[in-house]
Amino acid sequence: MRQMAHVDINTQVGSSMPLACMRTGTIIHKIEVYPAEGGKLVRAAATSAKILKKTHFKPTIGTVSNPSHGATKLRKAGQSRWLGRRPVVGGVAMNPVDHPHGGGEGRSKSSRNHGRCSLTPWGKPCNS
Repeated sequence: MRQMAHVDINTQVGSSMPLACMRTGTIIHKIEVYPAEGGKLVRAAATSAKILKKTHFKPTIGTVSNPSHGATKLRKAGQSRWLGRRPVVGGVAMNPVDHPHGGGEGRSKSSRNHGRCSLTPWGKPCNS
């Protein structure tokens, strides 16, 4: 007769329970800071946390799935827009009222060896 391994239901991946019931060193995700509030910490794709000290939080055992989330390549600018990201326009392409690098005829440089130093949108020097 084979001996079946004892599986503790509390230590299975996906179980959620108070942190006091878990062992130190357990990999967890989706941590509730306050009871019945829902998970607030460690919720992004491919993230996890490790229990170092017992507190009053209520996490879920395991890691968040989708480890290749950051490796996906966007094929066109429209995909970035679908995710809610707005386009970024350089200061050289703006007017002088909009950015310190703006204005001038054609494309005017703003690096150190061509006149002005590089500035932030508020006129403070940067890249020093």
